[in-house]
Amino acid sequence: MAFLKMFSMFATVIFAALIIVYGYQMIYVLISMIHRKVKLLPDTDQKNRFAIMVSARNEEGVIFELLDSLNNMHYPRNLFDIYVIADNCTDETAEVSRKHGAIVVERFNNVKKGKGYALHDLYHEIISHKGHDYYDAYVVFDADNLVDPDFLMEVNKKWATGGYDALTTYRNSKNFSTNWLSAAYSIWFMHEARHLNYVRDMIGAQCMISGTGFVVSEHVMKNNNGWPFYFLTEDIQFSVDSTLQGYRIGYVDSAILYDEQPSTMKQSWNQRLRWAKGFYQIDLKYLGTLAKALFTVQGIRRKIGVYDVMMTCLPCTLLTVGFAGMALFVLAGSLYMPYYVRLLFQQDMISLLCNMLLGTWQTMVILASLTVASEWDRIPTANRDKLKYIWIFPMYMLTYIPITIQALFTKVTWKPIQHYSTSQLAAQRKTLNY
Repeated sequence: MAFLKMFSMFATVIFAALIIVYGYQMIYVLISMIHRKVKLLPDTDQKNRFAIMVSARNEEGVIFELLDSLNNMHYPRNLFDIYVIADNCTDETAEVSRKHGAIVVERFNNVKKGKGYALHDLYHEIISHKGHDYYDAYVVFDADNLVDPDFLMEVNKKWATGGYDALTTYRNSKNFSTNWLSAAYSIWFMHEARHLNYVRDMIGAQCMISGTGFVVSEHVMKNNNGWPFYFLTEDIQFSVDSTLQGYRIGYVDSAILYDEQPSTMKQSWNQRLRWAKGFYQIDLKYLGTLAKALFTVQGIRRKIGVYDVMMTCLPCTLLTVGFAGMALFVLAGSLYMPYYVRLLFQQDMISLLCNMLLGTWQTMVILASLTVASEWDRIPTANRDKLKYIWIFPMYMLTYIPITIQALFTKVTWKPIQHYSTSQLAAQRKTLNY
């Protein structure tokens, strides 16, 4: 069975390569566990002026909760304005937003559809009335979010420390315990915040913004002539572009937002299919430039930042899928072997694939366990739920394999996700929890 030994050696080399190129993230996790206590940000007399931007499409049922939480923040009310762009809405999103204190811009464009286009148009609408220097920075939220009362105060403290062009914040969950899907999403976003961005900021590397709750300086918006990021994952596109331009993205652990996570497989599949396709778009446009920048940028921290961003964008899942596909191809090819040789070969190959799957499952359980342990007090659910969903988290991650494959061959467009108010989510937990 020399061929099987050769294949096993090849598999070992592939996995060793993956561990080498992604192993730095294990170091991040270790650092975050050692430095669990986050230093409090120093108070400051500096008060920045912020424009809060919310892109909303048919969100009349939830946006009022976000606006109320924004209006109740512990920050001078005369130093922030709330803007809602009602994007191709057919409901009462605009009217509800006005009633809850937002400045509303209504947009109707069936050609240039999506959050990126909406934010771009909203920015230009704002500067047409306020000019470029009225606001120090822009804060972006999704309509289904809620914010901690100290959110903007903590952002302002971080901003006052200087040296940042953009910030990302701590993404908690409104509906951790609805079911295993919402819990898995929540665990992943907490891992991104606490184990990755927290450490990146600590060592002076480059953080990645994640969809919502991020802050962008006026000078970055001005230099970019708005928000020219229209890929299916416009947040990652911004992070990559900012890294290449030399802008620094920081992280504010004490600025907390609460995001609603999908709770049905259909919603989750469509959303992650869009994410996977968006990463392919980014790979095609930026991977070559990132690889070149790895050797041309100056300073070890910038090099670490470029490498980190490049590894985030590389389709690790696709590499794994490609290897598994090759294994299955070899397994199918064994049909031409003599019967007893084929039987032994197939048994060994199946055992190898099962061990790969088991190893991945165990790794994901460890990752989820460390995340839940470090964020125990921040997870808004009963202790039994915190423990229960650790064991199911790998299922969520493994479903990325078929999603990643489908994204290669499918034309993907943005599809709206149904959002629910706090009371609706509470009722949902009673019916969907399993």
